Amino acid sequence: MASAKIAITMDKSTVHRLDQLVKDRVFPSRSKAIQVAVEEKLKKLERSRLARECSMLDPAVERAIAEEGMGEELEQWPGY
Repeated sequence: MASAKIAITMDKSTVHRLDQLVKDRVFPSRSKAIQVAVEEKLKKLERSRLARECSMLDPAVERAIAEEGMGEELEQWPGY
């Protein structure tokens, strides 16, 4: 995957904590630690956005859409 360099500014306390993680070999470098953190945050935001959107769905409408065109298939299953 292609990479791009960026510059960020962080407060000294955060940099110190980040450096401690590198020193403790949790991450091989500051850069890798920040990459992992940003990726995790983006994934979390995407999941929460999806959850919010799903919570706005009408279950009856979603079921009707899911079952649309499945009438013949469902008839093959007794009790359904």
